[in-house]
Amino acid sequence: MTVMMPQRHRATAKKPMWIIVLLSMVCILLIGAYVFPPRRYSKCYLFGSSVCKPFKDWLPSMGRRERTDEEIISSVVIRDILSMPMPVSKNPKIALMFLTPGSLPFEKLWEKFLEGHEGRYSIYVHASREKPVHTSSLFAGRDIHSDAVVWGLISMVDAEKRLLANALEDVDNQFFVLLSDSCVPLHSFDYVYNYLMGTNVSFVDCFKDPGPHGSGRYSIEMYPEIDERDFRKGAQWFAVTRRHALMILADSLYYKKFKLYCKPAEGRNCIADEHYLPTLFNMVDPGGISNWSVTHVDWSEGKWHPRSYSAGDVTYDLLKNLTAVDENFHVTSDDKKLVMQKPCLWNGSKRPCYLFARKFNPEALDNLLKLFNSYTSV
Repeated sequence: MTVMMPQRHRATAKKPMWIIVLLSMVCILLIGAYVFPPRRYSKCYLFGSSVCKPFKDWLPSMGRRERTDEEIISSVVIRDILSMPMPVSKNPKIALMFLTPGSLPFEKLWEKFLEGHEGRYSIYVHASREKPVHTSSLFAGRDIHSDAVVWGLISMVDAEKRLLANALEDVDNQFFVLLSDSCVPLHSFDYVYNYLMGTNVSFVDCFKDPGPHGSGRYSIEMYPEIDERDFRKGAQWFAVTRRHALMILADSLYYKKFKLYCKPAEGRNCIADEHYLPTLFNMVDPGGISNWSVTHVDWSEGKWHPRSYSAGDVTYDLLKNLTAVDENFHVTSDDKKLVMQKPCLWNGSKRPCYLFARKFNPEALDNLLKLFNSYTSV
């Protein structure tokens, strides 16, 4: 008879408490990262960016964000403006829009430039500080209602919109050129007219600068309507089609973000007129712009303001060299100082980039008048 030995029961091993706590924390962390993901792609609130990206890639897709009413309205309006047919003018004109603090020192030069081309241009003057005294009859009576403009603030963009609104009232105006009091023409009127009217692209300067004077000026408060990856920089001096002029006036969604969160001397030192239009066009119609401005500015001195040309600087060689430049340059503001150089393509062909130039001092007027016919001849 076999005697059965009683079964021996092993004591149940106790799991260390720290493992349970650790697993619980990891679960909570993963759930929190999924439900409340980081608001920006470049930074995470718990991890460094090098750790954050692969971590986020592992998480399940969140799907598309639900747009606000304002975003939907903006999308519909801009979509229809970009697709609707524009009225055809029997007498298409260029609107020359001067943004100036007061009087225009080069009215006599512009008069020479416009001579014999009546009916092919319109003039609008926004004087932000004092009523201008005009030396040319072409500018008399061309002042519009103007408000104060502060450098770097959204009031500069407001002035640009004010000029566009006044110029759009004339249905014959088809191209809209923003100019300053220190701007001068580099070519003959016929050359400028044909250059602008011969293309459906707007000339808006636009590039991505990863440095402190580019993406470093982006504010997280602009999110989600504007993401840092869409933030762009460029010179304010534009030349835009009628379609794009209407689009600029129609925008309120992106304009509001820049009005509230792009200001100088607030840590990021954001300059509204350098970022608003480049960012807007990059987001809604990137293929509709040239990505360079037709107004030449020399930033080679690396200062807050571009180089100024005095009377002694104005020579035939200087002006002729400016008219011949056929590549545009952008330099990043980070430590790399990366130079981005591209040809200026007009309807697919390489052409001179610039139709105008700044900044010329008032005393340069006489030299410019003497040289005008020679440096503008083909």
